[in-house]
Amino acid sequence: MFPLPRGRPSATAQGAPSQVEGREGAAVDDVSFDVGRGETLGLVGESGSGKSVTALSIIRLVLPPGRITRGRIELDDRNLLDLDEAAMRHVRGRRIGFIFQEPMVALDPVYTIGYQIAETLAVHDLARGEAAKKRAVELLAAVRIPDPARRAGEYPHQLSGGLRQRAMIALALSAEPALVIADEPTTALDVTVQAEILDLLREMRRTFNLSLLLITHDLGVIAEMADRVAVMYCGRIVEQAPVAGLFASPSHPYTRGLLASIPGGAPGERLSAIPGTVPGLGNFLPGCAFAPRCPNRFEPCDTVPPGVTAIGPDHTVRCYLYGPATESARGPRGAISQSAGGGAPAPEREDSESASTGARASGGGHASTKK
Repeated sequence: MFPLPRGRPSATAQGAPSQVEGREGAAVDDVSFDVGRGETLGLVGESGSGKSVTALSIIRLVLPPGRITRGRIELDDRNLLDLDEAAMRHVRGRRIGFIFQEPMVALDPVYTIGYQIAETLAVHDLARGEAAKKRAVELLAAVRIPDPARRAGEYPHQLSGGLRQRAMIALALSAEPALVIADEPTTALDVTVQAEILDLLREMRRTFNLSLLLITHDLGVIAEMADRVAVMYCGRIVEQAPVAGLFASPSHPYTRGLLASIPGGAPGERLSAIPGTVPGLGNFLPGCAFAPRCPNRFEPCDTVPPGVTAIGPDHTVRCYLYGPATESARGPRGAISQSAGGGAPAPEREDSESASTGARASGGGHASTKK
């Protein structure tokens, strides 16, 4: 399940058995998080960790043979999993905006940039005709595209990579959504353009009071942009904390490995690397998925997946180094229920604000993909 912003939108996912090859595997398993109004949550991890599947599950764009089998995705006090496809089309774009990883693929090549923005406004009954065209130009100007009136009449292939990404941001913001999901928004851009795009996202968040779910593999981007961070590995969030606390005191061995691998040590010093690779879907071991690569591996790690342990204010971790909390196994890897086993799982956070524009997801849900 997935929550989105809380008082703020929030997203949560929980419980997903991963079965052996030839049947099905859980690409996202027992994930739970929320995103507050005006807050940025960073979702970080290596390629193949399940970050993009998590984002697509929130807006219910997981394509067959993938599917969401359980859970809750709450936005404006509604569980999005209860909506039919017609109702979801009014959520996508209007309440949840999405900045895709590659705008050249996400934008329609046969329509102009201005037409695509105006079409979004018309679909959500926000503006039509000349008013929609005028608003499209205003949005392109807002994301700092030079000569926006001319650019509105151009096609995606006529724009540079940086301008296409700005147009993608304008499209995502056109209906003034409560939550924006940015999936690797700076991929394939040079360093100076990356900095401009991140600065633009920060400005748009302040201007529109957006909740932002920022997906990236770049911890430098997380340090610069996020208020909180969730570290994902093999479809599960293994550590979640305020960004300053996580960088000051990383707890999970995987988080420590990611931080240690950041360049910037003494000249000539050998870069640190996490040994091994992320296992493929359906190849997870019965215990902790990170165990084969973990320098702190010990006996419990190979038996049952660790549960969630609270180790500080808003700081949780899935690791036996911090307590005996476990998940009861179901199938080759999956876990549905949590048992204390002598340690307590992290308590659910309560919020005095009602999630009027927020989203939250919970329950034993997961997104699975057939092998």
